Amino acid sequence: MYIETVPNRGSPPAILLRESYRDGKSVRKRTLLNLSHWPAEHVEGLRGVLKGGVVLPPGEQPFTVERSLPHGAVAAVLGTARSLGLDRLLGPKAAEANRPRDLVMAMIVGRIVAPASKLATAKALDPATAASSLGVELALGDVGEDELYAALDWLLERQPTVEAALARRHLKGGTLVLYDVSSSYMEGRCCPLAKRGYNRDGKKGKLQIVYGLLCAPDGCPVAIEVFEGNTADPMTLADQVAKLKRRFAIDHVVLVGDRGMITQARIDEDLRPAGLDWITALRAPALKELVGGGHLQMSLFDERDMAAITSPDFPGERLIVCRNPDLARERARKREDLLAATERDLAKIAASVARSTRPLRGAAEIGMAVGAVLGRHKMAKHFDVTIADDRLVFARKREQIAEEAALDGLYAVRTSLPEETLADADTVRAYKSLAQVERAFRCLKTVDLHVRPIHHWLTDRVRAHVFLCMLAYYVEWRMRTRLAPMLYEDDDKDAAEALRASPVARAQRSPAALAKSATGRTPDGAPVHSFQSLLADLSTLARNTVVVANAPDRPFTLLTRPTPIQQKAFDLLGFPIACTQ
Repeated sequence: MYIETVPNRGSPPAILLRESYRDGKSVRKRTLLNLSHWPAEHVEGLRGVLKGGVVLPPGEQPFTVERSLPHGAVAAVLGTARSLGLDRLLGPKAAEANRPRDLVMAMIVGRIVAPASKLATAKALDPATAASSLGVELALGDVGEDELYAALDWLLERQPTVEAALARRHLKGGTLVLYDVSSSYMEGRCCPLAKRGYNRDGKKGKLQIVYGLLCAPDGCPVAIEVFEGNTADPMTLADQVAKLKRRFAIDHVVLVGDRGMITQARIDEDLRPAGLDWITALRAPALKELVGGGHLQMSLFDERDMAAITSPDFPGERLIVCRNPDLARERARKREDLLAATERDLAKIAASVARSTRPLRGAAEIGMAVGAVLGRHKMAKHFDVTIADDRLVFARKREQIAEEAALDGLYAVRTSLPEETLADADTVRAYKSLAQVERAFRCLKTVDLHVRPIHHWLTDRVRAHVFLCMLAYYVEWRMRTRLAPMLYEDDDKDAAEALRASPVARAQRSPAALAKSATGRTPDGAPVHSFQSLLADLSTLARNTVVVANAPDRPFTLLTRPTPIQQKAFDLLGFPIACTQ
């Protein structure tokens, strides 16, 4: 049977219920019912039934959304990781089943989408308690915490291979390599790597680890290494030199590090013997000796902010001395504020010593009060202080303050590269590019990935955890680059650099970036996002499991329709929105 609409001259078309039948060798049809007087929705309902549909009882839904999981952020991060070939780097072939690799991929994606402990990550991946579609997309099934620990052990074994592959991809012979060190505090006291050291996290009484990060010139992370928490920054350098020369087999490397990292001792003992070039900066005492020894004339900066000089104290090296007037003014202001604050506090102590009622007495008691003031403002070197049992006298060391003020805004970049290889301005830019490693540390430690606090006790687990976080930053770094037009990121670096009068001047933002910050809108009128707020927006794109009433044993997957912002994000990332059926 079927429904047929038959034209009716001069009248509305007739809607007829008909059936076909065979009469001998002929096929004929006959009308069973005239449906012309039926409401249109009833006709369409009957048409659906005739095509195999089912009539539902009143009040029953034709389909049910059995489960809805946040999916967009998972699809964006996992798709980026796969587009970078991270699954292939972890190996073996991406198409082959490999549960440890898939668990590592899940922990990398989870570290970006919702960083959590391994126990919380296991719960978020478990089908019964899933917090997103990540476990379903990777077809992980039931996931236990011990499995994640085993996957970390598996990852650590592959760290040298993965880092070597990243080095081949992002580092070439003669390239600049950025290197810096940071630290993170540990929970507990059982890990052999956990030691007391210079605490960058401001966590008093906490043990810590130290880790060094190698980056490509554009800030892309390549390798990371964990050290004991009491390791001095320069002592980490020898391992990086060996890694670059032996494991990565790079024929010529220019290592860029800060003044506290690449010291004269490290140059003599590590870099020169290995044939590496370097870009770093002079420490304040060495800069002061340059000025005092007559090798640097301050008149050089009357009409410019950068000058290249040589010094017999640094044979075979080029010194590019820079003077930033804005930095000079800021340092002078800050020093004067601290001097004035120190004088005010010392004057209060002097008044308490001189008063007639219950005066402060005793050189020890007066000294403790004075020491607390000088320690708080860090101005002890700029004051002459005389303490007796009933007297306190203090005065500024004006000549010393004037000598320090003469160096305000002054710094010197040192390099072994000749000017023909790297011009003065480019050398200064290379040194300032260390800010990209600092940005990586901010993302790793606080903003996005939360490498700390670290609860692992075993040395290998700590190393694997830090390496996992570096791989997560590798994916995030690429996502930030691709999504820059939607974020508060400056996506017009050339325009920003053109605004700088010289590399010594303060970095500028491009007009497009300033407009995004001022209006909160992109050029096409869409709202500007931070990286985290964009991930939150993408997470509202859900992966729905739908069950149809007449086929409850055949559920299917349906994604919610992406918003224009979500669609634009995936367009910028370079792959379609997809899910595993």
